Amino acid sequence: MALNTSADAPLPVGEVSRLIGGWINRLGAVWVEGQITQLSRRPGAGVVFLTLRDPSHDISVGVTCYRQVFDAVADVVSEGARVVVHAKPEWYAPRGQLSLRAVEIKPVGIGELLARLEQLKRTLAAEGLFALDRKRQLPFLPQLVGLVVGRASAAERDVLENARRRWPAVRFEVRNVAVQGVHAVPQVARAVEELDEQPDVDVIIVARGGGSVEDLLPFSDEELVRAVARCRTPVVSAIGHEPDAPLLDLVADLRASTPTDAAKKVVPDVGEELDRVRLLRDRARRHVVGLVDREERGLAGMLARPWMERPHRMLDDRADEVDALVHRSRRVLGHLLDRADSELSHTHARVVALSPAATLERGYAVLQRAGGEVVRSPDEVAPGEDLRARVAEGELHVTVVPRT
Repeated sequence: MALNTSADAPLPVGEVSRLIGGWINRLGAVWVEGQITQLSRRPGAGVVFLTLRDPSHDISVGVTCYRQVFDAVADVVSEGARVVVHAKPEWYAPRGQLSLRAVEIKPVGIGELLARLEQLKRTLAAEGLFALDRKRQLPFLPQLVGLVVGRASAAERDVLENARRRWPAVRFEVRNVAVQGVHAVPQVARAVEELDEQPDVDVIIVARGGGSVEDLLPFSDEELVRAVARCRTPVVSAIGHEPDAPLLDLVADLRASTPTDAAKKVVPDVGEELDRVRLLRDRARRHVVGLVDREERGLAGMLARPWMERPHRMLDDRADEVDALVHRSRRVLGHLLDRADSELSHTHARVVALSPAATLERGYAVLQRAGGEVVRSPDEVAPGEDLRARVAEGELHVTVVPRT
């Protein structure tokens, strides 16, 4: 219930603590899962104190239980172990402190953990976080490599030494984090996010040496997997050894079997690249030399041809052909003109032979009336009508007389 308080009518600390305790006492018992981070078993004490922490978040709560409750699992439970606790929340009013009073503690077995991981794997795969089309290509030559690794670990040494041996100029931005235990997930996720925010970081390596299934559990945590999936920078997973397969391997853009393998896959080998450059240069030289030789042989073959030895010969041959064609055209044209002249002469002779003038030359005359009409029948004229008679040498004027 809401309390009616004000600056003029505040509640005492003890009353607030008492009220909080009353609310908490009304809560029933709950099953809680977490990881044991602190364990206190004082000799002779009847109560065991431990701290239960959320593996994915920086949240913890104190737990107390009677010695006989813890002794039931003392052989299989220690600091770092994951457990499920059946407990009732309690409020210690004098200190204002919340704790859990455990009545039963059950260790989380490897089989159960693996089953949960398999279920998480199916869930994340259904969301597409492991899809191949999400994988980004690593840069050929990264200038700055982000490295998330345990402090002074063999994994850090393997990555740095092998990468610098392959490409001495490579630079690293190292983030040392906890790689196992309750602090691993938030520290690794925060380090990855910080490196992803740096625009000059070209690729991020998350590396850790081998370990047990429990040791590698942080790298299958959902929070870390989603943090890597959100990265814009390509991420390389180098967790454990070849048989190890945390979920981080599936969401990363590239999986390396070991930290040393990660260095080999991220950074090119300067010696190999120099050899590749030499091979390409030799291949290019051979190609150019072969091309030049082929062109020289072709040019020599062209120069060896007769028309290249006497280049004017082609012109002379073409000139002779042109002269022959000119003479031939002239002969053909002459024949055509002669034939046309002969035909014209014959036509002229026929025209002359058939012309009225030639008829008049033979002694004939053409009678025309005054209007110029040619007289073809005696019936066309009348007696006494004046006519013109055209003869070869001129014309005569005649008068028609009646017939007797």
